[in-house]
Amino acid sequence: MKNILNVLFLSIALLLGGSQLRMLVVKTTPEMHCNKCETKIKKHMMYERGITKIETSLEKQTVTFTYDARKTNAENITKAMSTIGYECKVVKDVPKEKDKKKK
Repeated sequence: MKNILNVLFLSIALLLGGSQLRMLVVKTTPEMHCNKCETKIKKHMMYERGITKIETSLEKQTVTFTYDARKTNAENITKAMSTIGYECKVVKDVPKEKDKKKK
């Protein structure tokens, strides 16, 4: 069900002006150790304003957020992560690839 909602939100965002979609990749402290860590991040962060998609990677120790820059920014996302016990180091914060091709 959450995957369907993610696709729906992303589709709506693209139709309403996808040029504002950005991708934020962060490393967390403490590191994610298991699926429970990933689930905790996804569960709490999905409801943050502007976030349309969250991907986690235990292997790379990264969390990737797709977000609408009209509604939030990297600073707000990292602050929200700190409320659930994770400090973040930004690896990159860039426009989504599709947006680069449009320009």
